[in-house]
Amino acid sequence: MILEALNYAATWPLTGPDSRRAIRASVNLCARAGRCARDWADHEEKTKTAILQAAARCRQKRTAVVLGSGLLRDVPIVELARLFDTVVLVDLVHLASVRAWLMLKRLRHVRLIERDLSGYAALTTGDTPEPLGFLRQVPYLDLVVSANLLSQIATGTKRRLEADPAGGQPDTVIPALVAAHLDALAAVPASTCLVTDIGYRVVDRGGKMHEEVDLMRGAILPPERAEWDWPVVPFGEESPDYQVVHRVIVI
Repeated sequence: MILEALNYAATWPLTGPDSRRAIRASVNLCARAGRCARDWADHEEKTKTAILQAAARCRQKRTAVVLGSGLLRDVPIVELARLFDTVVLVDLVHLASVRAWLMLKRLRHVRLIERDLSGYAALTTGDTPEPLGFLRQVPYLDLVVSANLLSQIATGTKRRLEADPAGGQPDTVIPALVAAHLDALAAVPASTCLVTDIGYRVVDRGGKMHEEVDLMRGAILPPERAEWDWPVVPFGEESPDYQVVHRVIVI
């Protein structure tokens, strides 16, 4: 708890006022990732592999952008920094612990951008969401990675709509934002890699499924290059008898 409090306090002055609401969730995720390191390791390694495979497809390696860089546990940042002239990490919050780790690694040509990548504000005001429009301003762009971000856009939008029902219905808004993200990636003049969990199931120790949820709310997704299971909430994390297993795909 002390380390979490210190991370929160150190991140606060480094984060813009509009993004500070997300610091607590990032700190909590960091704590869970530490507790669940063994159960998350396979997912994190497979995500890194998918990203490096996308990097290998690049004809040139000048600038790479990672959307939803988060804790960097699932991003092969050291390898990307060696491969590319510049690596840009984009997320709503960059924790102080992550910043300190980057400094210790002396990854001097890694840049951090704080940004809401959901497109939610535009959609709820009647505008066409362009959540990745800023990529048009990135020079020499050769790789764009969306790292376990799309489901976070979906769940974050669900929470926002619960707090403000006037924003629309989840079954309409969430697929629209998912589509906006996918369309924006498809339009990028660079190699792309999208890794996302698309749904989850609650399973008991006997293997019986008690609940299944589509995080994408029926949005149509392109064919996947790979897929696997990720025990986001393993046995013992929230319940001794149940685990929550997410289905992950690579596009």
